[in-house]
Amino acid sequence: MPGSLNPTAMVRLLGPWNTGAAPAYRELADVVRLLVMDGRIPLDVALPSERALAVTLGVSRTTVTAAYASLREQGFLSGGQGSRGRTGIPHRTVPVSGPGLAVPDGILDLAYASLPATGEVVHRAFADALIDLPALLPGFGYDAVGLPSLREAIADRYTAAGIPTRAAQILVTSGAQHALNIILKTLAGRQQKVLVEHPSYPNALDAIRASGSRTVPVPMPPAAEPTSGGWDIDGMVAAMRHQRPAMAYLVPDFHNPTGRIMSNLQRRRLVREAAGTGTVLVVDETLRELNLDDVSTSPLAAFSPAVVTIGSLSKSHWAGLRTGWIRAEVDLINRFVQMRTTMDLGGPIVEQLAAARLLRAFAEPLDARLAELRRNREALLGLLAEHLPDWHVERPRGGLTAWCRLPAPSSTALTVVAPDFGVRLAAGPRFGVGGAFEHFMRVPYTLAPAQLETAVLALRDAQARIDASPQLRRTLKAPKEAAAVA
Repeated sequence: MPGSLNPTAMVRLLGPWNTGAAPAYRELADVVRLLVMDGRIPLDVALPSERALAVTLGVSRTTVTAAYASLREQGFLSGGQGSRGRTGIPHRTVPVSGPGLAVPDGILDLAYASLPATGEVVHRAFADALIDLPALLPGFGYDAVGLPSLREAIADRYTAAGIPTRAAQILVTSGAQHALNIILKTLAGRQQKVLVEHPSYPNALDAIRASGSRTVPVPMPPAAEPTSGGWDIDGMVAAMRHQRPAMAYLVPDFHNPTGRIMSNLQRRRLVREAAGTGTVLVVDETLRELNLDDVSTSPLAAFSPAVVTIGSLSKSHWAGLRTGWIRAEVDLINRFVQMRTTMDLGGPIVEQLAAARLLRAFAEPLDARLAELRRNREALLGLLAEHLPDWHVERPRGGLTAWCRLPAPSSTALTVVAPDFGVRLAAGPRFGVGGAFEHFMRVPYTLAPAQLETAVLALRDAQARIDASPQLRRTLKAPKEAAAVA
């Protein structure tokens, strides 16, 4: 049976919560939220009554009533006023960085790194797609492999990049996440191991967990170790040799969240060393075209035909296209198609027609998009240096996000407090396993400079509230902090 928390135990957990940094009810609600999120107050536990807690804390009942009301409004407490509410985690905060989550008016969303459509270019592609559509209407509309015109356009882009590719080596999917799910169900499955960089893309980690696979995280070296090149290739090779993961999911091109790019030397060695381990290298290239520093590298598939590549138009053009793909050897593509038909029978036709048009004129919107991102990146880095000088920011070479090291392990606390200041964040542990990365925060530069200024000032104020409250600062203790640097 679910338990309850008596007032004395609750006060002991709260500690010195009332610091005067904010109204008492807000400080009380903040600390209770953190205790619930950190697991120190379990889920589905009844909190003390308003009257009993007020007496034990030595505060007015109004303070406790307002704190409980705030927790109910945010979804951390069930039940109505006067009843003993039970603790919970609001559905909308899990995962906090997930797509499709409603963002309240007045909240700047720094949890989800994505861009609006490339304007008229996407509009024109859809208009042209409607012209092409009548020729396909006599058919059934199901195509588990993808429209031939789109597969040919994707194959031609790889060929132009120095990787000879046929349309038969392409499977069109409903975005990169769909592609990863197909690959996981084909290559990994329950109880098999999947190697990942640590940190890694949160939705990929979610997909690996959902597939029943076990993650094998290999830590990325600190930014302060430039000689590492940003990746621990030795660690990856050792993990592949000793743990024998079925596949490795990697983001070598403007890595999410760090923005790093793997050198050709590292790519070549990784492919060579992995060849004898039986681990299939699966590469996510959805950010590859967002090359802000004009870094020259070859796609990982240029070093081995066995590499499986995931691509998408979501970051370069528009996520609303829901068009991605897998490039692999023909035999493996056939296996992916067989698995795909157990999930769905094909993607939407109009979107594929539009995507084929966009791929044929891929570079048209890209220069303007890159120039905008460069301006946003410089604005964000300057604002963080000015207003949060204790945050150590790793300069991204491309992509959409900056990876920031915080002065204390307070990422979750900052994520909980930030909405009060008008910002939604993705806590560092979303990018890792085992509670890692409480010392880190990912900050996208997908907003315009004026909005970024508003967001950074809000982060500064949220950080100030945490700094003023010892109770808020103690979000996570030594065991989890140790996991973050393991």
